[in-house]
Amino acid sequence: MTPVLDAMTPVLEMSAASFAYRGSAAPVVEDISLKIEAGQSLALVGESGAGKTTLLRLLLGLARPTSGTVRFDGDQLNLRDRRQMRRFRRSVQCVFQDPYSSLDPRRRVGSIVSEPLRSLGVDDRRTAVPKVAEALERVGLPADAAERYPHEFSGGQRQRIAIARATVCDPRVLLADEPVSALDVTTRVKVVDLLSELKEERGLTLVMVSHDLSVVASLCEHTAVLERGRIVEQGDTAQVLGAPVDPYTRCLVESVPRLPA
Repeated sequence: MTPVLDAMTPVLEMSAASFAYRGSAAPVVEDISLKIEAGQSLALVGESGAGKTTLLRLLLGLARPTSGTVRFDGDQLNLRDRRQMRRFRRSVQCVFQDPYSSLDPRRRVGSIVSEPLRSLGVDDRRTAVPKVAEALERVGLPADAAERYPHEFSGGQRQRIAIARATVCDPRVLLADEPVSALDVTTRVKVVDLLSELKEERGLTLVMVSHDLSVVASLCEHTAVLERGRIVEQGDTAQVLGAPVDPYTRCLVESVPRLPA
């Protein structure tokens, strides 16, 4: 049964969450607390190794915190509760970093995009066809793309396929791990515009890992800065990037290349 939610209940929440690999004394992320409201867009930024992707894995339910909690719609996420996890997977989907490795090259695009519908029991192979066509059209690809293989598409088109797969079951939350870092500049702008359109049209909650602060500034209202597995600053993106308080955040902002005047 779908829980009755208070209007103020975050769709995703982390409370004092830490994660360390077995046998390691040093946690990858430590004492992370975040509240992600419905419709919010949040960027996770920081250097490589800061713990951004690990944090995203915890939010996705792909890893269990060593301590602390992750909550979905106010309920603690229990990876062993199959009923809860099925509802969670329908509501929370992900776009991965590399569109060249995240799509199975042996399967046609239609099969790839319909996989969430079939695996989550939303539709079978036959009834999924119109939803796949609609998802492909939504990301700017023709319906006949469903009959082709990933290698027949450019990098930007492959990432659009990945976004179609992630949104075909109408999730409430989209988590994106460096979704444009493998793309050229022109294609990057198009994919960012597509994510922005989907966010506005569908009311998506967006959580994005990114090194590109220009992408963060254009796409996310809120930003959390990670350094060595801890959040050192978070708040409105304009404030965090425009007038950073923490020295580490200032270093990140100042390291962005700028064209000479």
